[in-house]
Amino acid sequence: MVADLKDLPRRHYTLEEYFALESASETRYEYWGGDIVCMSGGSPQHAIIGVNILVGLTTRLRGGPCRTFNGDLAIRTPALPPYRYPDVSVVCGEPIYETVEGASTLANPRLIVEVLSPATEGLDRNQKKDAYQALPSLAEYILVAQHEPHVTRYVRQGDSWVRSDYSDLAVSIELSACEVRLPLAEIYEGVEFN
Repeated sequence: MVADLKDLPRRHYTLEEYFALESASETRYEYWGGDIVCMSGGSPQHAIIGVNILVGLTTRLRGGPCRTFNGDLAIRTPALPPYRYPDVSVVCGEPIYETVEGASTLANPRLIVEVLSPATEGLDRNQKKDAYQALPSLAEYILVAQHEPHVTRYVRQGDSWVRSDYSDLAVSIELSACEVRLPLAEIYEGVEFN
């Protein structure tokens, strides 16, 4: 008989144990105050959307001052240590890298994109959003649903963040952080919705 996971005792991991796991593994993990969450192994929709965004941004930014990164590069988040792995990030100008326990992290992202997953959506919408928005360099935070066409965009305006939502596949999102437009139809190209 298989035990229900919620009935099993929870293990609290130290930050040192997390760093040991990170350095010994090819898999990406995030540390959440004693819990370790695997950031690999998403759905086909998640993978398609992530690649569509990465390719769309990379193509539009080629030759300019901004550069895209995939989910393998961690973002240093002092407000939620030690770092996070967004699906896509963009830096404009010279990237600033900081080493945290042997891991290279980006300290000055301009734009961060998270493709939402059922297991991590709450973290992406709350704790991660707050940690990313605490970064002085961040100008835009994008959340992309994978089970329906819906994108939530947060743009820094002075000391506050302004939210916009998009669900129409015929529109394009103006990403002011890197001065490009990304059509929703392109973000969701190849994705089948139930």
